Amino acid sequence: MSPILWYRMNLAQAFVDSALKHPDKTALCWGDAEFSYAKLFRQTLGMAAALRDRFGVRPGDRVAVWLKNCPEFVPALFGILQAGAVVVPINSFLKPEEVAYILNDAGVNVVISDRSFAEAQARVTVLRPGVKISSLEDFSELPATAYAAAAQTEADLAALLYTSGTTGHPKGAMLTHGNFLHNVQSCLLALDIQEDDRLVVALPQFHSFMFTVGTLTPMLAGAGILLIKTLHPFKQVLAEIARHRGTILPAVPSFFRALLGVAEFGKLPLKLCVSGGAPLPVEVYREFTKQFPFPLREGYGPTESSPVATVNPIRGENRPGSVGMPIPNVELSIRDDDGGELPVGATGEICIRGGNVMRGYWNHLEETAKVLRHGWLYTGDVGHRDADGYFFITDRKKDLLLVNGINVYPREVEEVLYQFPNVKEAAVVGWPDPRRGEQPVAFIVPAEGASVAEPELLKFVRERLADYKVPRRVIFMAALPRNATGKILKTALRQPLPETPHP
Repeated sequence: MSPILWYRMNLAQAFVDSALKHPDKTALCWGDAEFSYAKLFRQTLGMAAALRDRFGVRPGDRVAVWLKNCPEFVPALFGILQAGAVVVPINSFLKPEEVAYILNDAGVNVVISDRSFAEAQARVTVLRPGVKISSLEDFSELPATAYAAAAQTEADLAALLYTSGTTGHPKGAMLTHGNFLHNVQSCLLALDIQEDDRLVVALPQFHSFMFTVGTLTPMLAGAGILLIKTLHPFKQVLAEIARHRGTILPAVPSFFRALLGVAEFGKLPLKLCVSGGAPLPVEVYREFTKQFPFPLREGYGPTESSPVATVNPIRGENRPGSVGMPIPNVELSIRDDDGGELPVGATGEICIRGGNVMRGYWNHLEETAKVLRHGWLYTGDVGHRDADGYFFITDRKKDLLLVNGINVYPREVEEVLYQFPNVKEAAVVGWPDPRRGEQPVAFIVPAEGASVAEPELLKFVRERLADYKVPRRVIFMAALPRNATGKILKTALRQPLPETPHP
């Protein structure tokens, strides 16, 4: 049966309860290694003790987790919470300058990382002097009775999950213990997750989708995690799912598209696949349903809602192209620019209300006021609701790209492009990509009488931004299209190009 979490005051105590209830049960599989709840709990207490005693971390302090997927992510996460601090997951694909920006914005003084980032860590410490970047090896285990969880409440901040925003820099969504407990409970009910389930985590643990659905939910439910070491070779992923009997696979649309035609996948012990992070193409869903015996259900939710807000019913009707219905204890509505609720079938902005909605953006009061109005989260996504309560997303107000489910803000890329010699004007838009959802395409106007070499330009960008943010094609123009007020018309730039950008 699915446990009820509402009586628990905070995530740390919820994990303590789960670990004490299932001490000998396998909580996490990683290759040939298996980690029991008792072992992860001991490691969690060791992390918490080291943070408090060696690094002086106190309740409310922000502690970053800068790791690639690994079993230690779980005790690092709950160790920070056990100490009463706030988790700041770091995107492992970011470059040092991008990491330093987040650490500075969040006021992070302690970072839990590992030696694989040694070169990048050295650069970060130069950019942000005083930050302590500590290797996993610095944390030792302590007896399970050594420390009690910090007395945090549902209203206290649990994590800052950074997401792109209108300033061109990422903003930290302030998510509380109550936000996550609410979303975990809703996910348990919507996806019918049981204690004998094992969720397959093949995507980055720092991503909000995996943070909540792939990590918090199974750990608080007394279920299990199958953590995939690498996606290459793909046959090894299938072998791991078969060997450790994974039952629920949450992933992005590009992952499920890659599985089409892989007959072995249909023989796995999975009972459910969940697509999120980006729109699921209808043709991918239809082909998946033809080829495989287990259901694929699309869901939706921005980071600001912890993140899950909707999912297609796992036992009811699935409507291709729809992101489904609101999960339990969450409301959605379609509203106009003045905040008025629109009727069935009308197109407007998708708004979310519920205990999963963030407190606001860290240190961004004006941006918070724009998206949190009259008790609703205004997502910036445009869509409609049908007569049966299914929601459909048709566009985005925000000028965001979704590359493999990860937000890319064009202005951030444009600012780097403008730094390159002889770039007079630059604009970045998203180009549809069947594998990755979208790819960045840059439109460049060179300075008069000058030329810009595409390879050197892209090399310049790649040295300063994460690889997924780098444009996959550069289009040179004599001038960018603008309206009467001089604003660049990105809708014109999104018109079909002569040929598809190279992957």
